[in-house]
Amino acid sequence: MKQTLAVFGSAFNPPSLGHRSVLERLSQFDKVLLLPSYQHAWGKVMLDYDARCDLVRAFISDIGQSNLELSTLEQQIAIGDNAVTTYSVLKNLQLKHPDTNITFVVGPDNFLNFHRFYKADEILKQWQIMACPETVPIRSTLIREALASNDDISQYTTPTVKLMLMNDERFLFSH
Repeated sequence: MKQTLAVFGSAFNPPSLGHRSVLERLSQFDKVLLLPSYQHAWGKVMLDYDARCDLVRAFISDIGQSNLELSTLEQQIAIGDNAVTTYSVLKNLQLKHPDTNITFVVGPDNFLNFHRFYKADEILKQWQIMACPETVPIRSTLIREALASNDDISQYTTPTVKLMLMNDERFLFSH
């Protein structure tokens, strides 16, 4: 029986309980890769990539779901500061895991804009796409806004991520 791999790409700017609500519904996969965007395809301003990867590591640890793993594939295959396409990510993963069924997990906003993805038709032919909306309506924007206002973020993210956001100067919007 083939291994199953889900790829959950996001800015993770920062990770939120909305992200967690998606991940909790992916327990049927052998492995779920959390794939922070190296550069955002549509120009979104994000925290430093390495800082977001540190947040994702803490987030995974806090959640404690055994099939979750950080993937830095986008950084590995990026050319300069260009955004990495979903097609390129999936193609590279399939080469690394030839006997694996790969599913790309998208939120409702990306699902509605999927036609804008580079080689969207090719992606649909070669891999499975799973639309998985958050069941908890907490977005990263809410966390950034709360931090900018010096409001408590305990109800928006996991404990270690909260501590990092409150105490690490790499997270500029928190000060």
